[in-house]
Amino acid sequence: MSCSRRIFLAGSGAVIFTTGVATTSLMSSKKTLAYSMEDGAKRYGMVHDETACIGCTACTEACREVNSVPEGVSRLEIIRSEPRGEFPDVDYRFTRKSCQHCENAPCVMVCPTGAAYKDEATGIVDVHNEKCVGCGYCLAACPYQVRFFNPVTKSADKCDFCRETNLAQGKQPACVESCSTKALIFGDLNDKTSEINAVLSNSVFYRDKVDLGTKPKLFKIPNQKGEI
Repeated sequence: MSCSRRIFLAGSGAVIFTTGVATTSLMSSKKTLAYSMEDGAKRYGMVHDETACIGCTACTEACREVNSVPEGVSRLEIIRSEPRGEFPDVDYRFTRKSCQHCENAPCVMVCPTGAAYKDEATGIVDVHNEKCVGCGYCLAACPYQVRFFNPVTKSADKCDFCRETNLAQGKQPACVESCSTKALIFGDLNDKTSEINAVLSNSVFYRDKVDLGTKPKLFKIPNQKGEI
């Protein structure tokens, strides 16, 4: 499904002015992932295993430290559900809220200066701080509402998979390295032998708001104790 600027602007308005449950797409392990035909191109993605996540937020703090994220804003959040069950048998569901690194990224489509862009070598959606004029178009267009203005750089900001920090040093993103329960898996979706593809090939997973045609690369393995 191709995505036009008009469609995304209309969609972003709906996201901003309405409330409700986010549309999700549940996929079985029998689904085959599409691989890029571009020679040498990577397509980084991430899996959040909601069954393994304990909501400790170590990932959030590691991201803040490694990427010098100022207080008051955050590149990722772990959202805790309402309590499920009855005392003393009560538990929670935890889900990740962060940039989806969309294949068809609406933030990139609406940016008038080219500050918002997708790196063709990695598939990571990123921001040129020096080109950002603070118009806020990308914040409004993002269906996932994960962008914010960084009070230090004075530009739009969000998760970049630690592209300029850990990833540049050959490490895993800070959130992945800090996760004690291994609830986060990061890797190249174009590499058929990668761990992320092995996990997706053997798991039931879902992605948020795929009906918008964004093709998000943040995959979520649902908490098996409840329903999507």
